[in-house]
Amino acid sequence: MAGTNSERQLLAEGPSIILVEPQMGANIGMVARAMANFGLAELRLVNPRDGWPNERAQATASKADHIIEATKVYDTLEQAIADLNFVYATTARVRDGYKPVRSPVAAAETLRAKFKAGEGTGILFGRERWGLTNEEVALADEIVTFPVNPAFASLNIAQAVLLMSYEWMKSGMEDLAAVPFQAVEQKPSTKEQLFGLFDQLEEALDARNYFHPAGKKPKMVDNLRAVLSRRAFTEQEISVLRGVISSLDRFSRKSPRGSGSHQRSPAVPKETTRDDSNGE
Repeated sequence: MAGTNSERQLLAEGPSIILVEPQMGANIGMVARAMANFGLAELRLVNPRDGWPNERAQATASKADHIIEATKVYDTLEQAIADLNFVYATTARVRDGYKPVRSPVAAAETLRAKFKAGEGTGILFGRERWGLTNEEVALADEIVTFPVNPAFASLNIAQAVLLMSYEWMKSGMEDLAAVPFQAVEQKPSTKEQLFGLFDQLEEALDARNYFHPAGKKPKMVDNLRAVLSRRAFTEQEISVLRGVISSLDRFSRKSPRGSGSHQRSPAVPKETTRDDSNGE
């Protein structure tokens, strides 16, 4: 979904995302993109395999340049989290030890509360192939794990970051049902407008001998009206449908719109070729 808009407010806050020994620049770029989608801004890398900066990461970040350009690189995990107050370690595997294990929702709420309190927070993500070591998990305060298919629990690193970033965004919303935009409000059609659609469509079909045999016409008309009456049309929708009918009346297959010929279909009387669509 395309939705980049440089004229709107850019959210850039929240916990640091810390990738431990990431192997592929493309994955780092996709992580940056996921972070940017949901308002996170600080990316930290621990000993990236292919070094830094990385052209592939830049390319796959899809204009999340503010994150790529500000990325910090560390030699060790201890250095990467030294200035933070609270850290989560992500894992899909059961770990030995006594670390509390949280869901993404609970973890995001904790991170939001600590962020508001002015604490530095971070989330650790391990290597693409085998995640974090037990020693690395031990450096975190708590564990966060995802509710995934137990028989297929492996997540791409960018997917994992996306899930946590999404929960972070949700934790700051006052109304979880709120959406960033609404459908354009449309005015419901009147029955008179609907009857006009009936008349126009039935006349167009009658001109083409659609109602055949003649004895079945009343039932066919009833069925057609029942279909068109199953839901309440808006004025705009009525206009669109009538515009379609007008186009079928006005142009034939042999002389379509734009061909330079404006001949009506020969079976259609002149008085029926009106146009009630704003688009025609």
